[in-house]
Amino acid sequence: MNTPDPFEIFLVCAPGLEPVLLEEVIEQGFTTPLAGPGGVTVMGHWPDVWRANLNLRGAVRVLARVGSFMAFHLAQLDKRARKFDWGAVLRADTPVRVQVTCKASKIYHAKAASERIERALVESHGITLSPEAEMVVKVRIHDNQVSISLDTTGEALHVRGHKEAVGKAPMRENLAALMLRQCGYTGREPLVDPMCGSGTFVIEAAEIAAGLQPGRSRSFAFEKLASFDPVAFETLRATGAQTQPPAMFFGSDRDAGAVRNATANAVRAGVADCTTFTCHGAAEVRPPEGPAGLVMVNPPYGGRIGNKKLLYALYGSFGATMLAHFKGWRVGLVTSEPALAKATGLPWKPLGPPIAHGGMKIWLWQTPPLR
Repeated sequence: MNTPDPFEIFLVCAPGLEPVLLEEVIEQGFTTPLAGPGGVTVMGHWPDVWRANLNLRGAVRVLARVGSFMAFHLAQLDKRARKFDWGAVLRADTPVRVQVTCKASKIYHAKAASERIERALVESHGITLSPEAEMVVKVRIHDNQVSISLDTTGEALHVRGHKEAVGKAPMRENLAALMLRQCGYTGREPLVDPMCGSGTFVIEAAEIAAGLQPGRSRSFAFEKLASFDPVAFETLRATGAQTQPPAMFFGSDRDAGAVRNATANAVRAGVADCTTFTCHGAAEVRPPEGPAGLVMVNPPYGGRIGNKKLLYALYGSFGATMLAHFKGWRVGLVTSEPALAKATGLPWKPLGPPIAHGGMKIWLWQTPPLR
């Protein structure tokens, strides 16, 4: 684990967005990336784990697969768990909690398996256990193979560390980043969000344009691992290329409180100079001067906010505004309701796969440049 041999690193994302995360992982230069259910697997070393947490915008969390062994019954699991070199990755002064899943194995009782592994951690390596621990040891027993992973992230990666003010049903930052990528957004064109809420799409777009590391303002669980090198990590944190993008990121909302929150979030994120937030309804939005770009919007869709029947007029008005004033612009819209998207009257492209979000399925609807 502290040898030159690479190990598997699993980059978790929302189901339905694995190919989009794969694009980002390839762009970031990770080794042998392979998309699978629920994320992307790469091969790497501990600095790659740090870099993935710090730099990937679309990942939810980063799991380091630190070892595996075969076990066909609980006594064998107990014995081999005691021989496992936990001290190479875990520190005795850092509490951990254990999560076990069993599938297609002779060991089928997850609670009993968890008890054996917990006992091995405490009795063989003096590791402290706590049900509230940020450090999670994830053990998957599948076809009698015991695979051990560490959750190196801690709090999920959509928590960037500089967004304090959120509204109702906010869009998570990692989802926003992958949806922007799906829309072909690279940070080189203006972005408008006429229902901006706490400003997630606008701030995420501005950060992409500025080359800011998404994890620059937060800490990570891997900082409490035995394998952590704080000097090397600070060097990595300092390598984030930063530019000053033009002021071309615009958000608006009819809720004055949302506009205040979005403005405060942009200040904390360090992108206040290139973002503008104003208070008015979506029907009053107009394109800024200059080239066309992307309109990105996450309207209410009745699942959590608002009466669905009353939303048809909102979507229809939004679509009419886009067709009347935003010629040459592309539109990306997030909703769980196909009927609401169709109520806009916009020329949608063929729909991609659904995305799992907060217990519901949502879709990203996209248009070509409006004519």
